[in-house]
Amino acid sequence: MSFNDEWAQAKNTAVENQSAMRLNQLPADGGSGGTGPTDLATTPAKKKQAANSIETNIQPDLKTAADAADESTSGAVAAFKGWETAAGLKKAHEHWDSQVKRLNARLDSEKGALRGASSLFQSNDIVTGNGLVTQSKISGL
Repeated sequence: MSFNDEWAQAKNTAVENQSAMRLNQLPADGGSGGTGPTDLATTPAKKKQAANSIETNIQPDLKTAADAADESTSGAVAAFKGWETAAGLKKAHEHWDSQVKRLNARLDSEKGALRGASSLFQSNDIVTGNGLVTQSKISGL
């Protein structure tokens, strides 16, 4: 199969998959679109578990992958020294490094958000409750 044939097939598959989702209407059963409960619920233990997973699994694996890319790219740049290929590889690797740094920063941000979410929900509940109590006619009785 030629590249053009393979590319056309991939584009057709993408178009078919894309047209399968419709966000401009409710499902035929009249549901909310989701299968879970309609109320917001948070689980502090699961948020902590997800944050710990980012810290103990994903970020170390990201560092391992980045280090492996550093080593192999450095070897390739050295092998192509004096060729434009070396300069291209070096530039591509610099771009890769910046993407890895951005991804790691994003993971740090997500980890912090997961760890802070429980206290944020609790604080919002307290502030909302206090605001409602001061406006309630029942509280003055």
